[in-house]
Amino acid sequence: MALQVVGGGSSAIASSSHAACARFRGTDPLITGLTRRSLATAVGFDDASGAIPQARWMRAMTFERLVRNEDFAGRIATRTVGALNLNRPKEVVTVDAHANPDTTAKVLVAAHERAVNEQSVTLVYQLAVPFVGFEEHDATDVKPDFAVVAPSHDDPTASWLVMGDAKDYERVRSRIDDARMLKGFLQVAVGAESARAWSRLPVGMSVHTFGVLAVPRNAFLQPEAIVENLHDYAEEVNLRIDERRREAAQSGYAAGQDVKPYVEHLQADFDPASCPTCTLFTYCRDELRRSTVAGDLLIELGIAQRLRNAALGLVDGVTDVGRVPASTAANIKATLSGVAHNSGQLRIDQAGKPGTINVVLAKSDAAAIGLHGIGVQRVTASGRKDWQFTVFHDPQASDTRRRAMRIIGKALNSAIGEQQRAAGVGQPDSVHLVVPDQATADVLVTIADNLAGVELSRLRWKRDEHQGRPALTYDGEPATIPRAITEGERTAIAFLLEDDRSRGFSLRCPIIDAREVLARHFVAGGPAVNAGRLDYLVGWAEAQKSGPIDHRAFADEIEDSVHTPGARLTNSMSDAIHQSLVGKRGKSGSGEAADPEMYERLVLEEMQYKARAIERALDALEVIEPSTLRAAYRAVESDAQEVWRRRLALHASDLVRFGRTYRPWRNSLVPMLESDGKCAAQLLLLCNPQAARDMASDAGNRFVASATVVSAAPLVIDVESRRIVDGSRIVMVTRNGIACVEMTGATLDPPSSGKFKIDGLSIGPLATEDPDIPTRLRWTPQTTPQLELGDSLVVADFAWFDKLTGNRKLPVCKPKSDTTSAPTPVCRFDSYESDPSTHRWCCRSHEISEAEFSDLLAERRARGELNPETWPPVRDDDAFEVAASGASEGNAFAAVPETPPAHKTMDDVE
Repeated sequence: MALQVVGGGSSAIASSSHAACARFRGTDPLITGLTRRSLATAVGFDDASGAIPQARWMRAMTFERLVRNEDFAGRIATRTVGALNLNRPKEVVTVDAHANPDTTAKVLVAAHERAVNEQSVTLVYQLAVPFVGFEEHDATDVKPDFAVVAPSHDDPTASWLVMGDAKDYERVRSRIDDARMLKGFLQVAVGAESARAWSRLPVGMSVHTFGVLAVPRNAFLQPEAIVENLHDYAEEVNLRIDERRREAAQSGYAAGQDVKPYVEHLQADFDPASCPTCTLFTYCRDELRRSTVAGDLLIELGIAQRLRNAALGLVDGVTDVGRVPASTAANIKATLSGVAHNSGQLRIDQAGKPGTINVVLAKSDAAAIGLHGIGVQRVTASGRKDWQFTVFHDPQASDTRRRAMRIIGKALNSAIGEQQRAAGVGQPDSVHLVVPDQATADVLVTIADNLAGVELSRLRWKRDEHQGRPALTYDGEPATIPRAITEGERTAIAFLLEDDRSRGFSLRCPIIDAREVLARHFVAGGPAVNAGRLDYLVGWAEAQKSGPIDHRAFADEIEDSVHTPGARLTNSMSDAIHQSLVGKRGKSGSGEAADPEMYERLVLEEMQYKARAIERALDALEVIEPSTLRAAYRAVESDAQEVWRRRLALHASDLVRFGRTYRPWRNSLVPMLESDGKCAAQLLLLCNPQAARDMASDAGNRFVASATVVSAAPLVIDVESRRIVDGSRIVMVTRNGIACVEMTGATLDPPSSGKFKIDGLSIGPLATEDPDIPTRLRWTPQTTPQLELGDSLVVADFAWFDKLTGNRKLPVCKPKSDTTSAPTPVCRFDSYESDPSTHRWCCRSHEISEAEFSDLLAERRARGELNPETWPPVRDDDAFEVAASGASEGNAFAAVPETPPAHKTMDDVE
């Protein structure tokens, strides 16, 4: 009998973002007998988007090996047992099942006997278990990375089998994304359900309702165990498996049948944002591109289904156009014209201005926060300086991360000094890092968090050393005290962590995303998801001068490019750089690359492409005039950075990421976040006509509405709102798609009494004009606008902004800066030592606070309250990037390179 393909234990079997697509379900390997990548080849569209870069595969394999390394296997097993409140094991045994069902069955029998007779715990790795429901069929097996067998707490003749899996997920800004953890535990649940249904499970052994996921706890891939209840995951798994069987029974597909017509007749639910991870993405996209049906273009662009009927007229020119958000209409129009659509907003950002620093990275796929290189360019009063590129030959090393921080810190200190000299005795303007995408910012902040944790640990250990105590990790293992960070490194680390703490504030922008800024002004054609790449968006912005472009041809050109504008690399470039670095045998130690010249050339080419992308974006932005409200945005950031500079100068809470802010601090942020969100929405309404139209068309928005002038003298308008009525006071926000705040006569006063005040806008009350037509209202603004019959307006309820009675100026409340646990303007270096009770929560330095915490940990350790004395083990909530002296480290660069299996996709490792 031919092998029946079911797809192994991949979490994609249990849950997938494509599960709603009939074509995806109908081409299940269980039905076609082909792996999904083989199916893509069979229909004539080889899958490239799902391929795994060699460096990424080596990282995954390195992590899996570390999980069963003797340094960590025992820790994972004991942490798992402890988290389940089982007895402390007398011994931990590690056994290889060799990915064979027969061997797995024997190993589990022996593990059960050890658990019952010796109270030992066994970590079994490379298991193979028949897929749930397919034990009697010749089907591919589920292959969990590991499982833990432990004695039962209640029954001396029973044992527990705790299924696990290893995933080398990257920590982004100190934490792993929830969606990835969800997917990882779904894969664990597949293994657990398969083991539970297996007839060869030893008598007396039960599959536990909890499962364990091993994930990296630091940059060196050292694993930690996360234990979670699998109940909900198991329900999802069983639901999907039942669905697979049902689809297979109803498919009508017979083995040996031509697969092309079968795939063609299945209805696809295409979404350009989520479908690229499907192996049939290129096939489905080509099908839509060849279609002559007008509505298919809307599907290709990713227009939401609820909007397609309303937007169809924008494509066919015949159907009546319904209520379509302005941003959606702009995307469709840009697609058809081949030229980017202007949003109408003027510039509020500081990109390209003095005090900014442009930064690009080339991130390694073989290391979670490994860097191949960094490029930095300062912008001063005299313009953009030359780029400074640095190539790193040991991407994973801690010294590489420190060097990157020194480079950024030096540029930041120079920019801060220049801004202070320019301000004289006044408050200096803010400084910013400008990056090509959010991924670059995330990598930088993750590196900063890594080094901040190391530095805080160093301060604790220095206190231990001073007090004559051994330097120990949280788990009680000997630690090596690292060198202190330099002031330049500290400036960069503290600035990046300031960005992390401020990410909930809409108006804060220590790091400026150039792609986001450009998208604020230009709406590109083609699928909106494509505009997630800076080079794609820049190309559309430049088309306004160079001429129309074909959105499909241009998208293919960007997709086929060997370079990217952001930190992450294309598969081809990642492979080329990795191979030039490690050669055929793997890289030894921290020496030079296997092919130094090739490595440097490739990394420099990559960074130069990223640098050009940023400069092209800045050039495109230069043609846009500054907004009247630009000073308001700058004032918010400058005030906040004044507080940050005090933190930095006194070393007071400057190395604290958002996740380590204590509960009172976080609670105090709630009203600040609300104030910031309201101010951000109001400023966006005033300066972005496209956003204003979207707000006006949003049925859930009570304060903004569209209006039409029905009489110029007297001034009567028809307001499309049930909340803005007779007696309401309104301010005119836009006229015929132009922001009123940008018109002649509108000015922004310097902030006073915690408010920005805008002069020159038309503000006044409404009164009923015709009782039979309640939406038709007479408007008497103090500043009379020049309006004509039929003018289209966006108006806003004045009460949303303020309770003032005057109609001359529009006040916008300025959000307060976060001064919680921050030094005040009167704090000095010796303030805490002079008056500890008064200054405990403002200017107490990290040196003092970490020394106090070190003493507290020493007291707890003396009482036996910390690992390894206590049981169950206590969890280190700080999770700093520190490891025990001599502990094994994962180095994907040192291993002999392996080619990723052809049937594997990124869905298997991510």
